[in-house]
Amino acid sequence: MAFTEIRYEVADRVATLTLQRPEKLNALTPTMLDELLLAFARADADDEVRAVIVTGAGRAFCAGADLAAGASTFDAEARGRAHSAEEHRDGGGRVTLRIFELTKPVIAAINGPAVGFGVTLTLPMDVRIASSAARLGFVFARRGVVPEACSTWFLPRLVGIGRAAEWIYTGRVFDAEEAQRGGLVSRVVAPEALLPAARELAREIADHTSAISVALARQMLWRMLGADHPREAHRVDSQAMFWTGRSADAREGVSAFLEKRPARFTLRPSKDMPPFYPWWTEQAPE
Repeated sequence: MAFTEIRYEVADRVATLTLQRPEKLNALTPTMLDELLLAFARADADDEVRAVIVTGAGRAFCAGADLAAGASTFDAEARGRAHSAEEHRDGGGRVTLRIFELTKPVIAAINGPAVGFGVTLTLPMDVRIASSAARLGFVFARRGVVPEACSTWFLPRLVGIGRAAEWIYTGRVFDAEEAQRGGLVSRVVAPEALLPAARELAREIADHTSAISVALARQMLWRMLGADHPREAHRVDSQAMFWTGRSADAREGVSAFLEKRPARFTLRPSKDMPPFYPWWTEQAPE
């Protein structure tokens, strides 16, 4: 399908997903939400895509929800989207859960203001790089609502409960340097260096690693954040090492190293995942 509120491009085995409502600071609409879900599904299914970059058009990353509906913006019942709390499913959470399930690493290139959904969207991404022009804020309490998009699960795991509580309870907007000090972003770069830095990282993954290794490692890292004991990691990585150690990619990776040449990995996540994957399905969310 043709996207109208995002731009989706693939080059050099890297998909770049650009939020494309610059005149509205890339504020989220139901259309954009649906297009995000489709774009992440497309990237996940395409073996030619090894990494995904997400950024915003114009001077903003994403200003959060579009408030054009006024006071009823967050009233799902008034807007005909749900008739009870039990029926309602947060749209932002649908997107972040889809990112969580991805087999490809995702890099946020935060080019400007990222508040509300604009910042919670980035939490299930693997690396966040910010422009020095970025401003971030978990502004929900200042709008009379609560953090969404599964952010109360993601944020404390990324920055710790104390920092998460401060940012969420105050709802204040802070600069990229504070985000870096708090561990929310890994790097702050000049605006003109942002996309080159994100692309360099994405290309390093695409050019030098096994797609299967990265897909498994991504899910192992995220899933073990909720594990009760390191034995859970031991159980999974034992299976993963047994399976990958016998694979064509492992033979190629070792041979390439010994022969001092680039590796040519051939296994693909769409068809070559090990039989124990996904190991968490008995605990999958609704």
